[in-house]
Amino acid sequence: MSGSGRARLFVALELPAEVRERLAAWARGGRREGGGVRVLATEAQHLTLCFLGSRPAAEIDEIAEAVLACAAPAGELSIGAPLWLPPRHPRILAVEIHDDGGELAPLQAACAAAIEQTIDWEADRRAFRPHVTVARLRADAAPRDRTLPPTPSIGFAAPALVLFRSWLHPDGAQYEALGRVAL
Repeated sequence: MSGSGRARLFVALELPAEVRERLAAWARGGRREGGGVRVLATEAQHLTLCFLGSRPAAEIDEIAEAVLACAAPAGELSIGAPLWLPPRHPRILAVEIHDDGGELAPLQAACAAAIEQTIDWEADRRAFRPHVTVARLRADAAPRDRTLPPTPSIGFAAPALVLFRSWLHPDGAQYEALGRVAL
């Protein structure tokens, strides 16, 4: 717990280790190395369902209980096309996640609803766009050439739903699992 009594929280699906390793290898490939692009460590890759932002640390147990109680398998997922986000002034390199079975969006909605019913928090009303961030760009490192090689063809099932705490550091965020349930 931080001295301020607040915690930066988010709910995410874990990715299998082999998926994270293949995505990191893809992100390191080609000309994305250097030039203001920082490939995320494999342990930092996840699929965010709900970002809660800075919350009172006293809410952690309530949030964890609510979110982990609504856990359900997200079905078979797969890696889609690479994305520069946001599109006009990219700050991250990500890959979209495909959910052919249609189970991911209901899981995300259930998590958001559980959190809204538990604490004074309102979910982002933008459409859920499942993706995994694989690299971050410096503010002055917008790519001139935005073409990217195809992503690896990977299908997977998420092994767990996790409530994470994010610790911000100059060399990148570090994540601490506060609650985890296997899917």
